[in-house]
Amino acid sequence: MSIIELNGLTKYYGKNCGIEDVTFSVEEGEIFGFIGPNGAGKSTAIRTLLNLIYPTKGSASIMGRDVVKQSQKIREFTGYLPSEVHYYEDMKVKELFTYSSGFYKKDCIRNASYLAERLELDTNRKIEDLSFGNRKKVGIVQAMLHDPKVLILDEPTSGLDPLMQNVFFDLLRETRDKGATIFFSSHYLSEVQKLCDRVAIIKEGHLIKVENMEEIRKNQFKNVSLYFHDASTANVNIDGMLQKERIPQGIRFLYSGSSRTLLDQLNNVPFDDILIEEPSLEEVFIHYYEKGDVKS
Repeated sequence: MSIIELNGLTKYYGKNCGIEDVTFSVEEGEIFGFIGPNGAGKSTAIRTLLNLIYPTKGSASIMGRDVVKQSQKIREFTGYLPSEVHYYEDMKVKELFTYSSGFYKKDCIRNASYLAERLELDTNRKIEDLSFGNRKKVGIVQAMLHDPKVLILDEPTSGLDPLMQNVFFDLLRETRDKGATIFFSSHYLSEVQKLCDRVAIIKEGHLIKVENMEEIRKNQFKNVSLYFHDASTANVNIDGMLQKERIPQGIRFLYSGSSRTLLDQLNNVPFDDILIEEPSLEEVFIHYYEKGDVKS
C-alpha cells in the first residue's frame, strides 16, 4: 500500500525550477531516502508535499488524502522535522512540548519525556540557551511526540554528533517497527546506507532514479582494480565500465553488470591481479549524477 504518492509534482519560483515532474511513491512501513546534493530540490519537494508551499502543477497525497485539499487532516497523523528549526526563544523545552502536545487529541507528554531522555535533552533549559545540536533534538522530539503514522524529516541529523546519530537511527527503526512510514532527505549517503529500504535520487529538481538499496549496493555495481606488471599495458575497455581512473600499476573502475560477464570480458586481458569490492554509495550516486539520466 502506498502511503506517500507524488504525481508529476512541480514547483517553479518564477522562471526558476524548484522541482519538475517528480513522481514516486513510498510504501507502508518503509524507511525511504530522498537523496541529492544541496540545492537539488529536496526541501522544495518536502515543503510542497506538506502544503507549506503551493505546487505549480501535479499532485501528491499522504495516506490517500490530497496534500492541498486535506492538509489539516494530514497534519494530525504526520510528524515533520524541517532542515532548520526555529522556536520561541524564551520558552523552556518542556513548555514547548506541552504547547505542541495541545495540537493533538491525546496525551503526548509521556512520549516526549521518553524521547528527550533517549536523546539526552535537558527539557528544563530555555530554547535560547541551546546549541544547534540540541535544537535539532528538540525538533526531533516535536516531530515524534504524537507517535505519527507518517514521519517526514528534512536533513534530520545535521548538528547531531555521531553517537547521538546512532541513538536517533535506533529511534527511527523502533518507530518503523511500530508501523510508521518514514521519509527523509539527506546528502549524507552513509545515513541512507544504514537505514533505508529504497531511495529516490534527485538532481537539479528532476528525479533521476528510484532504487532498492540492496540492488544499488550489492547487485548492480562493483569496484574493480586491475594490476599489471607493465603499467603501460593497462589499457582496458569493456562493456559496463564506468568512471575509469589510473592507479599505481593499473586501473580502477566502477563496473555495472554481473561478475560472470566481467570475468568473461577480462579473459584475454593480461592483468597480474584483480580486486573486486562493493562500492560505496557515494561512488554509485556520483555515477548517476554524472550520467544525468533524468526520468521523463
